[in-house]
Amino acid sequence: MSWMASARHGVREAPAGLALVQDLLNTRATMHYGADLLLNADDAQRWLTEALGTWARVSGLPAPTLLISSTDLRSLRRLRTTFENVILAAGKQEFDGALPPADVPVSLVPDADGWVRMVPTGRGTRWLASALWAEALLAQQAGLWPRLKLCHNVDCRAAFFDTSRNNSGVWHDVSTCGNTANLRAFRERKRLMGGSGSQPPSVSGPPPTFR
Repeated sequence: MSWMASARHGVREAPAGLALVQDLLNTRATMHYGADLLLNADDAQRWLTEALGTWARVSGLPAPTLLISSTDLRSLRRLRTTFENVILAAGKQEFDGALPPADVPVSLVPDADGWVRMVPTGRGTRWLASALWAEALLAQQAGLWPRLKLCHNVDCRAAFFDTSRNNSGVWHDVSTCGNTANLRAFRERKRLMGGSGSQPPSVSGPPPTFR
């Protein structure tokens, strides 16, 4: 099941509803993968409609039809930045500013089998924020949250789901962002040594997290 923004990066999708958080993060423009999907209302509307349709199929819950305004665009970008900072904080990386409270409602609804489900509530982008925070909490309870990461290449920052056994992945793709960072570090060492040095080594590690 494809999520529009994450598919641009070729990353492995996070499981279940956590992929909605990942897809929001991957709306940001990075490197050569495409434009920011939250810069204009048409792109944002297309992304949101597809993302909520996919979320509804994954979660088994209905999703409302949300229509994007210019004010909503600013709210969506702020929400994306907030989740970026939460992910960075979870990974012990630096982020800008303090983490604000979520300040969103959810409903707890028992189903026919007696299981209590967390159901997003609210209107407009408030409903989307409710869904995103609910999925983040559910992912934490399932032990999945620490595996949703931002690529350590600051020019990329693609959100990827780390499937390595010891949760040690730092690049969304070792062959691109990993080698780019390795080459940058090699050149800096060479500069500090006055231009001497051998050929830059290649990054070794687990295979890229492509689907």
